[in-house]
Amino acid sequence: SNAWNQTRRVKRLKVGSIPTLEYIEWWGKRINDNIPGLIQGDSQPTRKYLRVVPSELEIIIQDFKRMNSELEKNIEQMEEENMNLRLDTDVQKLEIEKLKKKNNKTERDLDSLRTDYKRLRYSMRAAGLGKTSEQWCQKIQE
Repeated sequence: SNAWNQTRRVKRLKVGSIPTLEYIEWWGKRINDNIPGLIQGDSQPTRKYLRVVPSELEIIIQDFKRMNSELEKNIEQMEEENMNLRLDTDVQKLEIEKLKKKNNKTERDLDSLRTDYKRLRYSMRAAGLGKTSEQWCQKIQE
């Protein structure tokens, strides 16, 4: 029996101060005060008044799911924007192709007009019609 008392005393020293009997009674009342009793006329058990407190892991999981859904929405918006931008670039490429074709056609027409003009000038010189008004005046006076 002495050995048991000695180990018990050592444990008491390790734990620290021992709560008094009044404290233990107060602690029991305090815990029981937090649990509501049955209200008169209410036949439902106290489960109705108790609320479930989620654990830290459940809170982390809920936060993760919320952030995950927000990121999925952002990804969907970015994919939609990317698709719209691709459509815009396709439209702009088509417009550029049309403008290049139009530009090539106008350059060909301009080249054709230049050659026609050169031929006309040559034929006018050959026929003698390419003279200025002063040259015509001199020719008439001769």
